[in-house]
Amino acid sequence: MNRPQARNALGKVFVNELSEALDELCLDKSVRAVVFKSDVKGVFCAGADLKEREQMNEAEVAAFVQKLRSLMNQIATFPAPTIAAIDGFALGGGLEMALACDLRVAASSAIMGLIETSRGLLPGAGGTQRLPRCVGVSLAKELIFTGRRINGEEAKAIGLVNHAVPQNQEGNAAYHRSLELAREIVPQAPIAVRMGKVAIDKGIEVDIASGMTIEGMCYAQNIPTQDRLEGMAAFREKRPPHFIGE
Repeated sequence: MNRPQARNALGKVFVNELSEALDELCLDKSVRAVVFKSDVKGVFCAGADLKEREQMNEAEVAAFVQKLRSLMNQIATFPAPTIAAIDGFALGGGLEMALACDLRVAASSAIMGLIETSRGLLPGAGGTQRLPRCVGVSLAKELIFTGRRINGEEAKAIGLVNHAVPQNQEGNAAYHRSLELAREIVPQAPIAVRMGKVAIDKGIEVDIASGMTIEGMCYAQNIPTQDRLEGMAAFREKRPPHFIGE
């Protein structure tokens, strides 16, 4: 993300560009993981572009919020694992974008918060649904009701991010740790990883019996793959597997 004049704020054009980029990546079967990062030092994403929104009428606001929600769902349902590299401020819609990712890595100095209530709003792009799944219902309510901002270390302590790392002089420590995480994912069987993502995301929405059924369906889709046979062969032959995603 590189919109320095607006601190990567989510405006109409910016949201459309992100959506188009995801559509393109989704068609590329060689993509094993996607890292969301900022090229603007000190900020991941400052949230919705409120200056732009101020010029909209109510109907335009409603349409834009729906587009923003669609973008977050597009991120959340992306087939391959997604990682948010939070090297600076991630506020409002910026944190909602990070929450839509599968994994989050933050610099210890990064500042995060669903601050919408301090602007007369409430999280409207999935934050009220995704934050409780990370930190629990009661703590999610506290963070949203107060609009509190927390740093990377605090976010790690409550389970909001997977990893918190000391910031470096270049201001991209979280990005480098995210790449390390992505490099751990890339060698694994891509279909198995994708099916694992579906099983978790869909299973968490239902009771455990239904979740087990979903897991079974995902497992069944993985059984006919060449990668499963390759994994068994590599284990038998005591060598690293070479997965091709088929």
